[in-house]
Amino acid sequence: MPRLLDVSDDVRAEIGDDEADRLLAGENTPGGYDCTSCRTPGDAAQDRTSTVLFVGDETAVLAFAHAACLPSQVVQVAEDQLQGAVQAVTDAPAAPDLPTPAPGAEPAQGAAQAVLGVTSGLLLIAGELHPTLVIEPTGPISRPGAEANGGDDFLPLLREQGFTAVTELTEPPAVLPGWSVLLAMGQLHAVLQPGTGGAPSQVAWWQAHQPLVVTDGWRAAANKTHTVLVFAAPAGVIGRQPREDLLRDALDKAAVNGLLVAAAMPLAGT
Repeated sequence: MPRLLDVSDDVRAEIGDDEADRLLAGENTPGGYDCTSCRTPGDAAQDRTSTVLFVGDETAVLAFAHAACLPSQVVQVAEDQLQGAVQAVTDAPAAPDLPTPAPGAEPAQGAAQAVLGVTSGLLLIAGELHPTLVIEPTGPISRPGAEANGGDDFLPLLREQGFTAVTELTEPPAVLPGWSVLLAMGQLHAVLQPGTGGAPSQVAWWQAHQPLVVTDGWRAAANKTHTVLVFAAPAGVIGRQPREDLLRDALDKAAVNGLLVAAAMPLAGT
């Protein structure tokens, strides 16, 4: 019996028409699967199901997700991250307390050589708790092609990509079209931006060295709003705050000093 399966055009282009047709006919699709996003059971014969293709430098892994959790898509990831994601299917760690600071792997597209640090937390804005990611590089980021002169173009580069300046945290930032936050297998994998130059529909702007664990509280808030707030500040402005109230204080100070930009992004996954 044909499966309730969605194979996007991007996934079809990667795996080929023959394989896509076999999947849609139910020949190569498992009846039961663990959703690559929420990690709960699914049944391709009964549940609307998406095919999600994780593509690394040398490896590609086809996974299945509830259609309500993830749309069918191709996700470009680093090879070591892909191997970590495969391992995480059967060996997911327990969630630590929020906030959860962890180093990132990729700078903003076109930015200079610097590692991004990401902290997840819950922030109270306009009377509602919002799942939040705070991104801060480990050092100054120069504009592509510019000579290193001690300047920092991190915020101008983000504003050029659609992030907006924040002067006070009284309301959530506007949604940035084409961007999203990827939560797969119950863990944070990447911040995705629109692809360019013939790339898939989205590519990773930031990737975790290893899938980043978020707590049930953070994920519950994200599932409620279906949106993640992403704040960014230059190196040394926010720091690794051990508590969410201290993180909020640091964000408020950065906003007052004109050193904070933000965007709201749809949540991909649960």
